[in-house]
Amino acid sequence: MQFMRHHTLLLALGLSLVSVPTTRAYGPVGHEIVGAIADQRLANTAAGQQVKTLLTGITLEKAAIIPDEIKGWDKRGVDDPKTFRYRAHPQIDAQLADFWRANQPTRDINSPNPSHHWFHYTDVPVIRAEKYHDGQVGRTKWDIVHMIPYCTDVLRGRIPENNERKITKAIAIILLAHYVGDIHQPLHVGAEYFDNAGHVIDPDKEKSSLADEGGNTFTLELNDDPPRGPGNRKKKFHGFWDMDTVYGLLPDVPETMPKEERRAVLDAAQAKLVHEMATNEPKNWKLPASVDLKNYAEAWADEILPIAREAHERIVFKNAKALQEEDRVVAAGEVEEKPGSERGAYRKWAVAIVREELHKAGWRLADLLEKSLAPVPAGSIAPQTPK
Repeated sequence: MQFMRHHTLLLALGLSLVSVPTTRAYGPVGHEIVGAIADQRLANTAAGQQVKTLLTGITLEKAAIIPDEIKGWDKRGVDDPKTFRYRAHPQIDAQLADFWRANQPTRDINSPNPSHHWFHYTDVPVIRAEKYHDGQVGRTKWDIVHMIPYCTDVLRGRIPENNERKITKAIAIILLAHYVGDIHQPLHVGAEYFDNAGHVIDPDKEKSSLADEGGNTFTLELNDDPPRGPGNRKKKFHGFWDMDTVYGLLPDVPETMPKEERRAVLDAAQAKLVHEMATNEPKNWKLPASVDLKNYAEAWADEILPIAREAHERIVFKNAKALQEEDRVVAAGEVEEKPGSERGAYRKWAVAIVREELHKAGWRLADLLEKSLAPVPAGSIAPQTPK
């Protein structure tokens, strides 16, 4: 299981609520796209007004990056005077601080209180065709498949706002704005497992296995990568899926272009992409009517798992090994596009996948919020929830 799987990235595009270094998944731009699509889908609706009221005016586009931004509190703690805060929205700021305190980072799998990092992913083995419900390895009661329905239950009033996880209705919306994007990122759902010698193994047969950390401990080399200059590091496998694939949907703007001009071009392209996605219905985004709202996350995970499997099958792991990293052992190494692949094949495939997944995620986020904020019939029985 991965406990600290996300690498640090600087905000590359758009305006954040605060200007700080942040740890992200699907990159800030990918999450902003998902949130912005939902903003447009919910405009002039009762659910949209509820979201606006609960978030004190913060848009879903900006809310979607907050769950990664607050990872910046991990180093000093939320109460350190030097720690950034959301002071323009004091009510939200206070609730976010309570949420972080209740779910502080830890690598102790036996901790009575989960880490908020655990909520962003699940690690279903990709070694075989497998659905989420088919096994136990890589799944926990605090993974993304469980946390999405937990948040919807808070919005529906089935879990009280004074719960142990300190997830209020406002925090639930912020988390859902992010988690719905995360669960549509293949490396947030499927994982490869290794033994201590770096061989790919079946974790159901070999219990002392190491997951691939969502690709964060593996560098990636594609056959269309330009030559790297001195000091330029290889990209991370996870970082490629977070960032490169999303930027592949935007114009290739020369780095020599003045910063403000470059940002204006990219912001305009991002806004155009969002509008196009928000006004054109994606294919196959709706789940069957027979699927209960509480099972949406599992259905989405099952849908992305074959893609996660293909994302691993299209590449080759090299020089994988067990690596001691601070107080834990992780699998680390290199990833290369398979020899003989058509030039740019992996990148082209991945960008197309991400376009489709971001599109569906935006519509699904809007739909999930609309259904979760709808009045719940009187007499509903509160479900059992993680403690």
